[in-house]
Amino acid sequence: MLRRIVPLVIVAGFASNALALDGDPVAGKVVFQRTCQTCHSAEIGINKIGPSLWNVVGRQPAKVPDYAYSETMKLNTTPWTPAALDIYIADPRGDIHGVKMYFKGLPDTKERADVVAYLSTLK
Repeated sequence: MLRRIVPLVIVAGFASNALALDGDPVAGKVVFQRTCQTCHSAEIGINKIGPSLWNVVGRQPAKVPDYAYSETMKLNTTPWTPAALDIYIADPRGDIHGVKMYFKGLPDTKERADVVAYLSTLK
């Protein structure tokens, strides 16, 4: 059983990283500034209406200090991989029911890939 699981985990990791590599971080910054920065900061330790997105890629959900997450988000244990971010950004309230985020989602696949690529640079 373990022999089957390990290769799947490795492939899933490569696939999630491919999403960030497919996006353009420069274009993603523009989309972020237009769409996300009203509620989210790209700086460490600066929370707004939403939590700071500094170092979000790879982070566990609901772990930014001094931010009041919804109970639903606190229960989420899926790390913010590029693939998980893509799904969430497409439809936040549909992906994780009960979140506080009022954003309806970013339907454009290219824009989402660009935003994820930009978020991947925030280290």
